[in-house]
Amino acid sequence: MELENAAVLATNRFASLYIEDMESVKDFFQYNIKEETIYRQRYGDLMEREFAREEIAECIDHYMKKFPSSAATQHSLKKFRDNRSVVVIGGQQAGLLTGPLYTIHKIISIIKLAEQQEKELEQPVVPIFWIAGEDHDHLEINHIFAPQKENFKKKNYHEAFSGKMMASHIVFDKEKMQAWTSQIFSYFGDRPHTKEMLTVVDEAISNTRTFTEFFSYLIMYFFKDYGLLLIDSADPKLRQLEKPFFSRVIHDRQMITDSVLSQQRKKQSRGFSNAIEIDDYAANLFYYHENERELLEFDPIEKVFVSKTNELRFTDLELFELLESYPERFSNNVVTRPLMQEWLFPTLAFIAGPGEIAYWGELLPVFQAMESQMPPIVPRLNITLLDKTTDRNLADLNLSIDKVLEKGTAEDRNRFLASIKDGGFESLIKDTKEELSDHYQKIIAKVGEIDRGHVQLAETSLALQIRQLEFLQRKVEDSMTKKHSSQLDKYVCVEKMLRPNGQPQERIWNIFYYLNEYGTKFIDGLLNLPYEFDGRHKIIRI
Repeated sequence: MELENAAVLATNRFASLYIEDMESVKDFFQYNIKEETIYRQRYGDLMEREFAREEIAECIDHYMKKFPSSAATQHSLKKFRDNRSVVVIGGQQAGLLTGPLYTIHKIISIIKLAEQQEKELEQPVVPIFWIAGEDHDHLEINHIFAPQKENFKKKNYHEAFSGKMMASHIVFDKEKMQAWTSQIFSYFGDRPHTKEMLTVVDEAISNTRTFTEFFSYLIMYFFKDYGLLLIDSADPKLRQLEKPFFSRVIHDRQMITDSVLSQQRKKQSRGFSNAIEIDDYAANLFYYHENERELLEFDPIEKVFVSKTNELRFTDLELFELLESYPERFSNNVVTRPLMQEWLFPTLAFIAGPGEIAYWGELLPVFQAMESQMPPIVPRLNITLLDKTTDRNLADLNLSIDKVLEKGTAEDRNRFLASIKDGGFESLIKDTKEELSDHYQKIIAKVGEIDRGHVQLAETSLALQIRQLEFLQRKVEDSMTKKHSSQLDKYVCVEKMLRPNGQPQERIWNIFYYLNEYGTKFIDGLLNLPYEFDGRHKIIRI
């Protein structure tokens, strides 16, 4: 594998500025990641605080016992218990078969930054992946995009689940899951490592029950030797540790909401759109009731917390009592989850995607109001995998990979199509249609004088003649296209690999397509590359 950089902008303007021109948005964040001493400064800040390391380590250890482990995993747990240690953390939803490639890119980012900073700081740094197991939108994680002839098609895992169940509570049918994964691999094709990968997936299905466990098993199978630790945000043991922090969220709900709204006004005044949906009544808290994860709001007139459906109603006192008895029923939203992570973990850096950068930019006053600190927000590695065939096709077509990653191949393909058309033939057809229309107008006029009842017949005759000419034109153009099909297929293949369905590769492709081809050593190859966290897009030639 070879690593090179490309000039590809992030997918939203705010994130692009954060990466390219930090000065223009630096006052939305606590730490300026462009400063060389940023991690030493942050490390010093964290060493002045205390964390429930032993309790959190036990929670992580208990959760991870169900999944593949290694000496590196145990060493990370030992490091985490050390009062000198810090963590690099990031998270994602528990997608089936690990979800889109960007989840893998985020994990690689966490591991590599932790490795780099452990060397730089000469202090223990632990990589932690926060699984959004409390998320209830299973429609976002119950599918994979499978490659078709020219594009991709969403392939859903079909099983009925009731209500807004958290991902960590969705228990799947093992036979249905095995049938679905086998179907997905049929789209990938029978490749050198298909049998091996299907064995890994079947093993994961056999040893897990829920969406989140299935995800965790696969992640640890491939990353266990790199010291990665997992935490499930919906873990009941974690909820016990979070009780005092949820209590603060309930008590300071209005201050939290007002802080976000004030930052959003500031952001809008700079010409940016808001990333977080929030109003004056937001409580920034979910309550889990009968397999329904309900977002709570605060009614300032009746002084109660209410669900969107108005079925749940709690006073402050009732909510505090429920929290004490049933902490597993409470969960964070996009505003309070970053706060919770900061309270729980000695976070040296948070690894964020472009969308996350945009919403973290609305949270600084919240951290300040809660007498906390926003960690350094480090853009995750944006990666495009470039196989040999696609690389050759780019060279044959004289295409710039930077341009393809940004705009696709449509413009160049259309230009090529125009170049292979016979201009003389096209012009002859056009002239013939115009002359035919002129003559027919005279015929139609004469028919109208003789018998108006036959005017429609004359007009139909003209339309038929025009259609025959257009049919002939299409047939000739199809023939010319077939002569150049091998060249045109290259455009399709390049688009499919690098800009599938008009999206970045990392949003559509899945890691198992590559594991199916190259095997588990593919992960080792990715992790052995010398990445720099400089905001530039990474191209990996396979």
